[in-house]
Amino acid sequence: MSITSANRLELLQIADAVAREKLIDPELVIEAMEESMAKAAKSRYGAELDIRAHIDRKSGELTMTRIRHVVDEVENHFTEMAPADARAHLDDPKVGDEIIDQLPPMDFGRIAAQSAKQVILQKVREAERARQYEEFKDREGEIINGIVKRVEYGNVIVDVGRGEAVLRRDQLINRETFRTGDRVRSYIREVREEVRGPQIFLSRTAPEFMAELFKMEVPEIYDGIIEIKAVARDPGSRAKIGVISYDNAIDPVGACVGMRGSRVQAVVNELGGEKIDIIPWNDDAPTFLVNALQPAEVTKVVLDEDAERIEVVVPDDQLSLAIGRRGQNVRLASQLTGFDIDILTEAEESARRQAEFAERSQLFMDALDVDEMVAQLLVSEGFATLEEVAYVEIDELLVIDGFDEDTAVELQTRARECIEKIHAEAIEKARALGVQQSLFDFEGLTPEMFVALGEDGIKTLDDFATCADWELAGGYTTVNGERVKDEGLLEKFDMSLEEAQNLIMTARIQLGWVDPADLVGEEEETEVEEGVEA
Repeated sequence: MSITSANRLELLQIADAVAREKLIDPELVIEAMEESMAKAAKSRYGAELDIRAHIDRKSGELTMTRIRHVVDEVENHFTEMAPADARAHLDDPKVGDEIIDQLPPMDFGRIAAQSAKQVILQKVREAERARQYEEFKDREGEIINGIVKRVEYGNVIVDVGRGEAVLRRDQLINRETFRTGDRVRSYIREVREEVRGPQIFLSRTAPEFMAELFKMEVPEIYDGIIEIKAVARDPGSRAKIGVISYDNAIDPVGACVGMRGSRVQAVVNELGGEKIDIIPWNDDAPTFLVNALQPAEVTKVVLDEDAERIEVVVPDDQLSLAIGRRGQNVRLASQLTGFDIDILTEAEESARRQAEFAERSQLFMDALDVDEMVAQLLVSEGFATLEEVAYVEIDELLVIDGFDEDTAVELQTRARECIEKIHAEAIEKARALGVQQSLFDFEGLTPEMFVALGEDGIKTLDDFATCADWELAGGYTTVNGERVKDEGLLEKFDMSLEEAQNLIMTARIQLGWVDPADLVGEEEETEVEEGVEA
């Protein structure tokens, strides 16, 4: 059937109807029709030709043209033409001009029509996918309601209005099942644009889902008076949230609980009975941790910020309560605070302190050749190493009961002699390991450090300069969501990451690998950037 024999306005009516049905721009549908008709024309006149179709946006008139370009050297006779040949079509042809020939109306055969239909469907499908992606890409982090369309291998396919979303099996709360037609509320975790179309991934186990539910139930959170600072969940079982109020007149915990627990109960019902502990937030990590471990009582907290680890001491009868069933309570508290938590009973902590006391006492007895009472007096006053005894101000030794000046001087002399002996032995051992003089001459390292470096094959200043700071000071690496400790070569000597960075950079400057002037420039740029941000 020829297009000219059909109602020309019918093309525009079809385009408008398809656009309304698919909720896309009618212009995209008309462009798809033009492309499909051009493809059908090529199947008749030749695929090598540059044929273009145009549908008038007002009348629906279809025109088809063949385009050829004027070029100096013709490589493709189907789409290009030399200036000499172009004079038959143009008065004064120039390179870059186009020769446009209008093609006569044509009848679309069955195959050509089918091909045109496929092009239109493909273009409409692409436009629909683009529209879906544009609609949902900015909705990540929102809660959305949908209807279960089908369940495939445990994954729930949800109809969210103008598209489909996937609620994967691992994003479902334990023991939660859905059937076709069920209504489901989920959190939009991620929207990805893929070849097969936009993929919308939902979640009911994400901590953010609980936070958004509280925002819906608690007006103070929505208004910004109360803020949820942290959320930790064991989906379907238990959760902890840390909240803070920016209005002294409003209790953040009470506001989240609601009258007779109405607000928190609404969230609990949505999450299938998941128990929720609401905890007042505190910027002081140990204080917040004490709150997070409730209902267990805590007697002592020791924070190691560099290692992001907290040691907690609880009464003997509170250990199981602090750990929780299958470690749930301490695990959630760890997620909430961002620190690794070690829990000890008072008895275990006391035993450890006694062991450390005995170990340090024995060190002083062996190294200083003193009796047990003198060694224990030193440990009781807080001395832990020979260096502390050897180089501390003598007044700090004189405050110990029974210590006179002669005793203090003698102890310091013995400590220094012992240290010198240990250092001499370490130097000999390092030399035996092959450590070179270039490393011995480098300031900032002790003889014991030379031994540790030599045992790891670092024997010259060049070897030392190639090290990374974490190789010396140690650190942590996240593997499969868990923090894994990386042991540093010099970590046992209490070397910090900053000290390791300074030593390595100093070595590189001495070797001429780094120009100190460049470092000054970088520091100045950093200071300027920080000033701009401030």
